[in-house]
Amino acid sequence: MKPAVTYELIKTCKQSGARLGKVHTPHGSFETPIFMPVGTLATVKTMSPEELKELGAEIILSNTYHLWLRPGHDIVKEAGGLHTFMNWDRPILTDSGGFQVFSLSDLREIKEEGVHFRNHLSGEKLFLSPEGAMEIQNALGSDIMMAFDECPPYPAEFEYMKASVERTSRWAERCLKGHARPQDQALFGIVQGGEYEELRKQSARDLVSLDFPGYAVGGLSVGEPKDVMNRVLDFTTPHLPENKPRYLMGVGSPDSLIDGAIRGIDMFDCVLPTRIARNGTCMTSEGRLVVRNAKYARDFRPIDENCDCHVCRTYSRAYIRHLVKANETFGFRLTSYHNLYFLVNLMKQVRQAIMEDRLLDFRNEFFEKYGFNKPNARNF
Repeated sequence: MKPAVTYELIKTCKQSGARLGKVHTPHGSFETPIFMPVGTLATVKTMSPEELKELGAEIILSNTYHLWLRPGHDIVKEAGGLHTFMNWDRPILTDSGGFQVFSLSDLREIKEEGVHFRNHLSGEKLFLSPEGAMEIQNALGSDIMMAFDECPPYPAEFEYMKASVERTSRWAERCLKGHARPQDQALFGIVQGGEYEELRKQSARDLVSLDFPGYAVGGLSVGEPKDVMNRVLDFTTPHLPENKPRYLMGVGSPDSLIDGAIRGIDMFDCVLPTRIARNGTCMTSEGRLVVRNAKYARDFRPIDENCDCHVCRTYSRAYIRHLVKANETFGFRLTSYHNLYFLVNLMKQVRQAIMEDRLLDFRNEFFEKYGFNKPNARNF
């Protein structure tokens, strides 16, 4: 049986080793490397599906845990699946819910059968297993599903991480057995192992032996320094198949997107662009801009004079500052639109640089202009 999702390698950058590719799914294809906006509760906060298409989003991510609680996967299934429910006819990826189980609830108990924890909204006792995560995602009908894993904290002791990796591998096998729709939904495995090279290699070997149609690198962007993230990717991605997509979970800062692409990553997601947008923080070609600051009260230039998005072509910093300061939803919509456009467009530039065999040069130029090369440079 042909996998529901396949990867086509188009070109490898001679300068950096980064790859330009295309992922084919039941709801269309998209070029990689790509940034995926996050629509946790079947919506990217403040954005309509039409606006997401307008700004260039090709695939979005939704959250298994949150949709299980609200409105319930049975309701989404009855509506015809997540695509119909939210009026999005392009690809959707759903995470397994594992990260939320481990991050949102202090009252949890990890056992071989799954995780016992409490609903972060009501306090109700809940249980989620690998089979349960599959049942929920099969009902949601996403193009790409994620295996149920444990996302350990950073830092974690070697012995704890070793036991966690071994359990995640066993859970991955159970996920494959519990996956009811392999013909139209692809299930990706998640490589764990923290900062330990030996454990990352072990996790990759375990999962590759199960022949998933794609692989994610999890357990990063959880508080570790950027150099640790890059080092882990350096010794992890070479152990993942070249003919399948690679997804770095929860990463969305501009520098990490570029550095991840250089290390062979194809897909990225993060709530960062919309979360900081709601605080009035904008990504620009020259670095971080906090539009709510007083100095922009009479600044009638666009957020980014080098950006051609709808927001920058239409509205001024002064107006957007006024909206954000007044707590007007329209202001948050404008900053969110701009930030999402910025990252989607950044990945277009990354793909072009790969095509032209100059991604390392692009990285150096971007970092210099953005300010990442300055001592004590402030990131998001």
